[in-house]
Amino acid sequence: MKHKLKIRFWPLLVLLLMPCTVVAQAQQPVTVKQERNHVRAGNRLYQAKRYNDAEVEYRKALEANPRSAMAQFNLASALLREDAASGAKAQQQASKQHSEAVRLLTNLEKSCSDPDIASKSSYDLGNLLYKQQNYQEAIAHYEQALRKNPGYDNARYNLRMAQLKLKQSKNNKQNKNNKNDKNKGKNKNKNKDKNQNKQNQQNKQDQKRKQRQGGMSSDNMDQILRTMQNQENATRQRVEQRKAQMQAGERARTQYKW
Repeated sequence: MKHKLKIRFWPLLVLLLMPCTVVAQAQQPVTVKQERNHVRAGNRLYQAKRYNDAEVEYRKALEANPRSAMAQFNLASALLREDAASGAKAQQQASKQHSEAVRLLTNLEKSCSDPDIASKSSYDLGNLLYKQQNYQEAIAHYEQALRKNPGYDNARYNLRMAQLKLKQSKNNKQNKNNKNDKNKGKNKNKNKDKNQNKQNQQNKQDQKRKQRQGGMSSDNMDQILRTMQNQENATRQRVEQRKAQMQAGERARTQYKW
C-alpha cells in the first residue's frame, strides 16, 4: 500500500490571552492590544485566502512587537502561501518570500521558548525540504520537532516517510551506478572486439597488397618451405633405396664367384 506524506503546513496560530514572544518581555498595554488586533485581522484575511493582505497585518503586528513569535510564524505561513500561488512571472519575488519564510521559521526553531511554535516551525521546515527531495535535512527537522514535542504524530509519520524515501533514493542511486558500470564494461568489450576486427581486416589487406606487389605472405612462405622439405625427404629416400640396391647386387656377385 502506497503511503503519502502528510504535508500539512500549520496555517496560523490563534492568538490567546497574551501573545507568545521569543523571549518574554514586558509589554505596554497599548502595544499588546495593537499586536493582538493585527494578528487577528491577519488571521481573518488568511482564512479568506487573501494572503497578501494577511502579510500586511502580520507585519504591522511585528511593528508593534518585533519579537512576537506568533506574528513571525503566521507571517511565514502567509509568505509560503503566496510563494505557492505565484506564477512564473513572479518567480523572483516568490523566491524572496520563500527565503524570508525559511529565515523566520529557522529563527523560531532555534530561539522560540514556546515548544508548540518551535516544534511546528521545525515541522514546516521539514516539509519544505521534503518537497525539495532533500530527505536527509528533512529528517533532521522532523527529529527536532519530536524532541520539542514528543507527541507530535504528524512529525513522527513524516519522519518515517522521509527515512523510507532516503533509503529508496540511495538504492536507486546504487542501482544506477551499477548499471553505468555494467554499460561501461559492455562498451569496453565492444570497442575491444571492434578494434580486433579492424586489425584483422588490416592484416588481410596487407597480405593482399603484398601479393599484388609480388611479395609473399607468411602462409605462402610456410607452404613453400614444407614443399621443399618434402621434396628433399623424397630425394634422400630414393638415394637410400638406390644405394641399398647396389649393395645387394654387389653381395650377389661375390657369392656367385665362390
